[in-house]
Amino acid sequence: QVQLVESGGELVQAGGSLRLSCAASGRTFSRYTMGWFRQAPGKEREFVAAITWSSGTTYYADSVKGRFNISRDNAKNTVYLQMSSLKHEDTAAYYCAASDSMMVRIVTEYRYWGQGTQVTVSS
Repeated sequence: QVQLVESGGELVQAGGSLRLSCAASGRTFSRYTMGWFRQAPGKEREFVAAITWSSGTTYYADSVKGRFNISRDNAKNTVYLQMSSLKHEDTAAYYCAASDSMMVRIVTEYRYWGQGTQVTVSS
């Protein structure tokens, strides 16, 4: 059982940075792979980044690699997404999710979802 709440989304200028946080309430937080997804208006929800429980291995979409960094603090039951060099195309609602699947890039493999936090990047 995992409950997730995202925070940190806001309006930011292109080229700027922003850190999103995802707080998990369940004691089982450390057993799950944690992922970040995003969805822009009229678009499908897409994979952004993920981090595994067992090894801390990270995965990134090609569109954000080198600009975004995912990390987790199991003691605080929190996962972070540090975003840098933001572009207008990064504008979307960002969602935190938890999965017990090895298919970390697949949206349908995630069992638990937060309500999302809006990130808007101005041109």
